Amino acid sequence: MFETQNEKDAVIGRLCADYRETNFIDPHVYENYKIKRGLREPDGSGVMAGATRICSVRGYIIEDGDRIPSPGQLIYRGIDVNALLKGYDAEGRCGFEEVVYLLLMGKLPSAEELEEFKALLVSLRELPDHFTEDMIIKAPSRDVMNKMARSVLAMYSYDDNPDDISLENLLRQALMLIARLPIIAVQAYQVKKRHYDRESMYLHLPCDEYGTAENFLHILRPDQKFTLEEARLLDACLILHAEHGAGNNSAFSTRVLSSTGTDTYAAISAAIGSLKGPRHGGANLQVCRMMEDIKANVSDWTDEQEVQEYLCKILRKEAGDGSGLIYGMGHAVYTLSDPRAVALKQRAGALAQVKGMEKEFHLISLVEKLAPSAFAEVRGVDRIICANVDLYSGFIYRMLEIPTELYTPLFTIARVAGWCSHRVEELSSGSKVIRPAYKFIGGKHLYVPLNNRK
Repeated sequence: MFETQNEKDAVIGRLCADYRETNFIDPHVYENYKIKRGLREPDGSGVMAGATRICSVRGYIIEDGDRIPSPGQLIYRGIDVNALLKGYDAEGRCGFEEVVYLLLMGKLPSAEELEEFKALLVSLRELPDHFTEDMIIKAPSRDVMNKMARSVLAMYSYDDNPDDISLENLLRQALMLIARLPIIAVQAYQVKKRHYDRESMYLHLPCDEYGTAENFLHILRPDQKFTLEEARLLDACLILHAEHGAGNNSAFSTRVLSSTGTDTYAAISAAIGSLKGPRHGGANLQVCRMMEDIKANVSDWTDEQEVQEYLCKILRKEAGDGSGLIYGMGHAVYTLSDPRAVALKQRAGALAQVKGMEKEFHLISLVEKLAPSAFAEVRGVDRIICANVDLYSGFIYRMLEIPTELYTPLFTIARVAGWCSHRVEELSSGSKVIRPAYKFIGGKHLYVPLNNRK
C-alpha cells in the first residue's frame, strides 16, 4: 500500500492532526474538578498515598497552615544521610553497601553482619552463563538505560523461582539485582562503544575484594586503576542517590507495579524506565549540556552580569535548548537547600582543585547563585529556588572521567537499593492495588455507521 517512507510519514502526520483536534484538555478542567494533577497538592506537596519506614524527605515545615522554608534533610531509616557520610569520612571507608543493608533491613549492621552481607553481594555478582554474550553483546543498544531495563527483564528467564513473592525470595532477587546492575551497566556501555562508536571495548571481571564503587571504576577503566579518593567520592554519590522517598516517580512506579503482585524483574525494569526520563534521573545530563552551552556563549565566566543575562535568555527560551528551563535548579520538596547538592558541592570543590577545574566549578556555583534572581527578573518568581542534586553530580562524574552515557545508569545502580526496599515494604505491608481515579471529560457520542462517516 505504501511505496515510500514519505507516504507513511504523511499518514502519521494526518493522524497527529486528528489527535490534536479531538484530544485537547483545557487546563481549567483540572481546577474546576479539583484534580490533583501530578498527584500534587496546590502548594506543590505530594498527595498522601501511603506510609513508609524507609525514608523521609524534608524541605519545609508547616506552621499555622503556612509553608515555611527550611534547610533540606534526607533521612534514611531515621538517620540523616549527612551523619552517615560524616561517619564514613571519619572512618576512612566506603559505605554504600552498609546503606543498602540499612535501607533493606531498617537498621545499621554490626561489623560481623556487614562483612557477611558484603560477602553475600559478592557471591551474587556473577551473571548467568552466556548472559553477556546473548543478552548484551548480541543485542547492543544506543542507550545504556534501555539495555539495563531489558537485561533486568531478561533475568526472569534465568531465575528458577521468578514469581515467588515470599520475603526470602524477594530479598534474594533484590540483592542479586543490586550486585549485578553495575556489571550490566558497564558491559552495556562497552558494547555500545564498540558497536555504535567503533571504539575498542573492555570487558573486565569484577574483583571480589572491591565494593560497588571500587568495582565500577575497576571494570570501567581500560587500565583498571583508580585512587581510594576517587572510589570514596563515587561511593558518596551512590549513597546520596540510593533513596529519596516513596513518592518519587521511580519508587512510586515500583510500588504501583508491586501492588499488583507482579514479579521483581517487571517492577524494577519499570522503575528503570521511569528514571530514564529527563524530568527524573536523566536531568543530570541536561545540566551538563546546559553548562557546555553556557561555557560556549559566555565570554567571561567570572562576570556575574554576563552570566545572569545569559540565564535570563535561557528562561526566555532565547538560548539553551529552548525549553526555558535552568536545569539543576529547583525541587518539588526542598526549599532552602537540597542536602545532596550541598554534600556534592563540597566534594566537587575539593576534587576540582586536584583536577585543575576550579574555573568550571566556580561557573556552576555562579549559576546556583544567580539563577534565583534570573527567575525573579524574567518570571517575577520571588520564592526561594535552591540547587538540586543534578547541578553537581554530572560535574563530579566528568571529573572522575566517567562517560556521559553512564551518568543516569549510575543513578540506577544506586537507586535500585531504594526501589527494592519499597517493593519489599509494599508487598509485606500493602494490601490494595494502587489505583487512583481520573475524571472522564470526553462527553457522549453516537455510533455512526462506517459508510456514513466523513
